Amino acid sequence: MKRECVSCSTGKFLGLFMIFGLACLMLTHASKTPSVTDGLSKGLGTNEEQKVVTDVGVRFKKLLRRAPRLPPRLSRNEKVSSGIFTGKPNEHDEEKWKARQRNVKEAFTHAWSGYKKFAMGYDELLPLSMQGFDGLGGLGATVVDSLDTAMIMGLEEVVSEAGSWIESNLLERISQKGDVNLFETTIRVLGGLLSAYHLSGGDQDMNLAKTGPKPTIYLEIAKNLADRLLSAFTSSPTPIPYSDVLLKNSSAHPASNLLSSTSEVSTLQLEFNYLSAISGDPKYKTEGMKVFAHFKTLPKVEGLVPIYVRYVS
Repeated sequence: MKRECVSCSTGKFLGLFMIFGLACLMLTHASKTPSVTDGLSKGLGTNEEQKVVTDVGVRFKKLLRRAPRLPPRLSRNEKVSSGIFTGKPNEHDEEKWKARQRNVKEAFTHAWSGYKKFAMGYDELLPLSMQGFDGLGGLGATVVDSLDTAMIMGLEEVVSEAGSWIESNLLERISQKGDVNLFETTIRVLGGLLSAYHLSGGDQDMNLAKTGPKPTIYLEIAKNLADRLLSAFTSSPTPIPYSDVLLKNSSAHPASNLLSSTSEVSTLQLEFNYLSAISGDPKYKTEGMKVFAHFKTLPKVEGLVPIYVRYVS
């Protein structure tokens, strides 16, 4: 009986030892997997080779991964009382959300009043010094960026103030200002103008705005700005646009390191595609979509391009 106990303990020990050895072997292989950056910069192996090396580590990690935490399950009565089952909130929840809406509108109105008092026409307000600052090229980015939000909230006074400023000042700013960033100007100024055009009913041949300029004003200013921003695309030797544009003479130049952010150049298409759709001019969409076509030709690791791409091929 003693001999049987000894043999049983030895078998368990050998089994545990084998499992431990396999785990060490898999971890060793996983630690040798090249990173995305290394694979692109050094050209180490093909995608297929890297995938074989990676699979071992991935399978082992899956064994150690914790099960996801699921949300608590509510009974039918709880769902009905909370409005989840019917899709209709009860009276208490409805009042709570209305109060939250009022708080958000009050916060927006407070921020706008401070900006209008101390920094109207500047890109942003420095709250401590209570001074305006042009950190985005001097196109009144906060005015344009706030307009669509004010339209959604139904703040007609803010819509009138922002819209009137845009109609009176923005075209002149665009023709006189210098260096602006392509990405920031597109998402904030061009995007703000296009949003205002849409929300005021421009793409439906209607004028839904009770105050402020006609929708066509927003569209004409947007086209003027986009025509100048297009130089970032047309000046580049590749479909990757340059990062900075001189608006006053419609020229562009790259960043000093000749690198462009992948996330920036691949998110301009929303504004440029929409502008082509509402203006009937395909040039904006054509230049923007060339970026995606170029990305398909770049080397990738597991389908991903790097965080930065070069302007030069």
